[in-house]
Amino acid sequence: METWLIALIVVIVILVIAVIAIVSWCISTRNTFKVMKVKVDESASGIDVALTKRFDLLTKTLAATKGYAKHETETLEKVVSLRSGDSIKEMSMKDKNALTNEIAEASRGLNILVEQYPNLKADSTFIELQRQTADCEEQLQAARRIYNSNVSTFNQKRNVWPSSIIANRIGFKEDLDFFEAEEEKKKDIKFDF
Repeated sequence: METWLIALIVVIVILVIAVIAIVSWCISTRNTFKVMKVKVDESASGIDVALTKRFDLLTKTLAATKGYAKHETETLEKVVSLRSGDSIKEMSMKDKNALTNEIAEASRGLNILVEQYPNLKADSTFIELQRQTADCEEQLQAARRIYNSNVSTFNQKRNVWPSSIIANRIGFKEDLDFFEAEEEKKKDIKFDF
């Protein structure tokens, strides 16, 4: 066999291997983005679950407090009505942030209400609901951290070359939104004794 034919075969084999490697990388990167998007969606669902649990607990708290403060249940009724409009799953992350802020504001009103009724604070049902609410808040914070971690990983991969080429090709042209703390919670807390 002539050397030019051997050289041609070697070049063709190298080109075929290079094409196979590039195609494999493209497929792998595409699949990685899809898996990462599923993780982001799953962690967003975790926030939805925690928000729903919080809503359910606040609904029960409303029922427990009605007997103690019929005329002051507006605060809790506002919290309950916040979710009645849109389904949490259908909300954008910005809408979920806004809902969280409104619920936090209403919860502060509930704490003021509880301070006005010492018998309510001593009620075992209410104490258990407060414990569950605190647990729910911890779960919500954990769900937010997981979501933001998944979004960060996704956005980093989406913005780094050469995977950014694949991301733009398959429709991921913008970064995903993080779940951000409301402005009130970013401020330093002042202690006045």
